[in-house]
Amino acid sequence: MNVPLSSLLRMLKHPIYLHQQLCQFQHLNNQVLKDYALKNRREYGLQMVYCPMVKLQIQQNFHLEVKDVLKILVLSHLIHLCISDYRLLCGIDKYVCSKISLLPNDEDSLPPLLIAPGEKASVPIVEEHPSHEQITLLLEGEGLHTVTFVLNANLLVNVKLVHYSSDKYWYFSTNGLHGLGQAEIIILLLCLPNEDNIPKDIFRLFITIYKDAIKGKYLENLDNITFTESFLNSKDHGGFLFITPTFQKLDDLPLPSNPFLCGVLIQKLEIPWVKVFPMRLMLRLGAEYKAYPAPLTSIRYRKPLFGEIGHTIMNLLVDLRNYQYTLHNIDQLLIHMEMGKSCIKIPRKKYSDVMKVINSSNEHVISIGASFSTEADSHLVCVQNDGVYQTQANSVTGQPRKVTGASFVVFNGALKTSSGFLAKSSIVEDGLMVQITPETMDGLRLALREQKDFKITCGKVDAVDLREYVDICWVDTEEKGNKGVTSSVDGISLQGYPSEKIKLEADFETDEKIVKCTEVFYFLKDKDLSILSTCYQFAKEIAMACSAALCPHLTTLKSNGMNKIGLRVSIDTDMVEFQAGSEGQLLPQHYLNDLDSALIPVIHGGTSNSSLPIEIELVFFIIENLF
Repeated sequence: MNVPLSSLLRMLKHPIYLHQQLCQFQHLNNQVLKDYALKNRREYGLQMVYCPMVKLQIQQNFHLEVKDVLKILVLSHLIHLCISDYRLLCGIDKYVCSKISLLPNDEDSLPPLLIAPGEKASVPIVEEHPSHEQITLLLEGEGLHTVTFVLNANLLVNVKLVHYSSDKYWYFSTNGLHGLGQAEIIILLLCLPNEDNIPKDIFRLFITIYKDAIKGKYLENLDNITFTESFLNSKDHGGFLFITPTFQKLDDLPLPSNPFLCGVLIQKLEIPWVKVFPMRLMLRLGAEYKAYPAPLTSIRYRKPLFGEIGHTIMNLLVDLRNYQYTLHNIDQLLIHMEMGKSCIKIPRKKYSDVMKVINSSNEHVISIGASFSTEADSHLVCVQNDGVYQTQANSVTGQPRKVTGASFVVFNGALKTSSGFLAKSSIVEDGLMVQITPETMDGLRLALREQKDFKITCGKVDAVDLREYVDICWVDTEEKGNKGVTSSVDGISLQGYPSEKIKLEADFETDEKIVKCTEVFYFLKDKDLSILSTCYQFAKEIAMACSAALCPHLTTLKSNGMNKIGLRVSIDTDMVEFQAGSEGQLLPQHYLNDLDSALIPVIHGGTSNSSLPIEIELVFFIIENLF
């Protein structure tokens, strides 16, 4: 392999001295280069990576053959910034064009490679046309290093070969989707035998996700992307199911900043389930690949886990043909089954969602989709064998099964009093079926409308000792969202605070840069969620004022590594305060002065005493305007 000296010199940041040193030798011995590496590592924070037999091309007809030594590689995590740091995007725009996709059209070429990130007061190093041989050398060298590709000036993708669950995988992780309000994405793709070249279709997938996010179409837990054309060299690959990791092993993976999703490759025949009932497919994947609740891995050319739809209870509840309607799913509603009793836990804050279900249901049937429960130690799984749907259970490895989760509940109010049963409860596929009398159905509907608990006694009228119970309980749920998310203002954890995406009517742009407010976090003193609608409108007004104030400074802020900014506003009857920061450090005073002039009039004019106190935090990103 030939490595251009220009790339080598740029990597070392010391071109004149290195050129003089190299030109003195026809054959460099190991010790000379190792000594040089140690010197530069101390002086510049660089690291030499050693591999056998590489030719360093100095001139067209003159080569130095170096044994047991490889190339000098500057890795982002070796220079102060980790590969998930959003600041890596600072300065990239100076070295790539403003196209929304830098993926070459031909199959063989790769997108630009970020060799060294830009530090404060320095510039990044971007190799515009890396070769597959170079990339293979870096990926498979000692330590299996991560390489970072530039898909556009706002989006990086880290690629690494990893050993996960005893197999070799291509590991992809994005860095930059947060700037559009989209969770970052990871993909673990099982390597094919003797596969040396990076599967470029994954890069195309990330560009698709990026373009969707620009339009405000975001991926969240259990969302999907499906394909109409061949993907990864097969028309049988149907798309991706995106899941939020829970119990899965993530050790030793270079993860993106939170929040992030994992994309799992699905087959064409699995598309109906990913469209109308994704939790069924997620849990079925877990049972097949002995992971709980689901694997994070993607396997090409695997056998689909579902075939022709056939006879399933879901035919009555969802549209498996045209996807026009699906099961009403209530976020954070949980179904727990134990010996002799089942409990349906409904969050009080989801009352309006429950009313939508009640009002759209017919008089005899109420069906509700549940969320995956991290409180349960196992979960029902629906398996299709020879066209027949059966029930299994999958559980956390090494845990005794006490509480089993279910994916849906159906209340059927057509049980006749003459049947001799008070009510019947049974497991159907991966859900719970509760058959009740019309009178009990009326009582259930009333209890749901009045937000009251309700108990259904199941069993024969004359069999007092063989009772089972179904409890419908309204519960106060603890906010568990935003796991691992920290404040840009001062670095505090934002886990447990509710948040929502912000969509402004217009972007604020200057010098081809855009400041984008993506999200607002609410610090609720009394946990009263009813004020959020009032707070949201106020947050939008603050976001617009802040964006306008930051606009003249976008280039300076980004060049100084401040491309993600947090703004926290606190208001009470006798107090108004705001703080703005980046990476846990407050912004310099001259930026705060401009913010002060812009924010104070909005703060005083946009609040009423009835909504006080208010404390919110807004998140802003400085991105490039791409075409």
